[in-house]
Amino acid sequence: MAERRVRVDAARLAAYDVLKAVRLDDAYTNLVLPHVLREHRLSGRDAAFVTELVSGTLRGRGAYDAIIDACLDKPRLEAKVRDALRLGAHQLLGMRVPDHAAISTSVDLVRARVGQGPVGLTNAVLRKVSQHDLAGWVRRVAPDPGADPVGYASVAYSHPRWVVEELTRALGTEEIDALLTADNDAPRVVLVARPGRVERDELPGEPTAFSPYGVVLASGDPGAVPAVADGRAGVQDEGSQLVAVALARAEVAPAEVVGDGETWLDLCAGPGGKAALLAGLASGRGARIVAAELQHHRAGLVRRNLSGAEGVLGVLTADGTVPPWAPAAFDRVLVDAPCSGLGALRRRPEARWRRSRSDLADLVPLQEALLESAIESVRPGGVVLYATCSPVLAETSGVVSAVLARRDDVRLDDVHALLADVPDSDGPLPGTVQLWPHRHRTDAMFMALLRRRL
Repeated sequence: MAERRVRVDAARLAAYDVLKAVRLDDAYTNLVLPHVLREHRLSGRDAAFVTELVSGTLRGRGAYDAIIDACLDKPRLEAKVRDALRLGAHQLLGMRVPDHAAISTSVDLVRARVGQGPVGLTNAVLRKVSQHDLAGWVRRVAPDPGADPVGYASVAYSHPRWVVEELTRALGTEEIDALLTADNDAPRVVLVARPGRVERDELPGEPTAFSPYGVVLASGDPGAVPAVADGRAGVQDEGSQLVAVALARAEVAPAEVVGDGETWLDLCAGPGGKAALLAGLASGRGARIVAAELQHHRAGLVRRNLSGAEGVLGVLTADGTVPPWAPAAFDRVLVDAPCSGLGALRRRPEARWRRSRSDLADLVPLQEALLESAIESVRPGGVVLYATCSPVLAETSGVVSAVLARRDDVRLDDVHALLADVPDSDGPLPGTVQLWPHRHRTDAMFMALLRRRL
């Protein structure tokens, strides 16, 4: 008998293919999603549906897995079936998809992508899932919030337990629910006007609250904005814009040898968004910038972002911990250090499930080494801005305090004064800044300004 062809709508097939790539290939959603959408020839409302289905499923994975497990008679489940059940659970509990449509399309998806075997299980599990809303399920599957508040928050807000612990340690208990809720909100699309190349008022959208170069795009594809398409503007979170703004606003002591103007360094420049903004700010005052990046392919992205920009002295593929340039060669240095990325969980929905606390054992020594190298690279009287897209104390105050304790040629300056119009942004060390998604609608960027003593 010929096998019956199963018809599944392209949007759900695309969503399933993205989840498969994330699971099997460690793909990043923001990179694989456009490719899959093109492959399935989806745009407009269909593309928006896929984006919400994928992002929401990945953000809610922890809660959905707990709910799915509660509906299983046996705990073992093929990963490819679980992917389809997660998509179905998000449609039932997190989207306005009718129950019958969410269940039937998930059954068809399993039949088409996995086979007939798990079809009955898929139907039975999702029918059980549909019996309660998300809040009702959380009450049933999460630990008691009085006895285990971290465990409850981990399920209710779909964050790994260790992430909840680290974020609570950095923020405190009073606002942790608000932060975890904000992590699950779809992020705004923010554009940056690169100085000297386009004015902010030429870009569509409302001006950002704190960055003088940003706008919030209300809707549409940012790549369709002409200034973005030709590189005069870019997509960049407001928190990342403020990192570049703070470094540019810092005062530096006059150089002993007057040359052709200041020289700035972006020590970990990939993929180049901050470097492009810094290049515009540097060029406007007659300064030049060098961008360094360890990975060759990311250095290529930096070159593309800096294409056409004034004031670019060069882009180097180089290890920032063993730099090829002479000591004290720069007036300003940015260290946007590799980090856990727990400050950008809104934009990287898969990141919370990939990281573990053990990653800090490798990241923290690297962050300290990069900060030490940056200090060696800046001249006396110059400044280093250390930034991480993470509020984890080991990566923020821990790194800065450790480096300060080892050196007597550097002091901690007040970066908070450079961003005085940003409220409620005191960092864990005096003078540092910590941004938060629930307070500022930015990524949770940390900033510390260090000055090399004369």
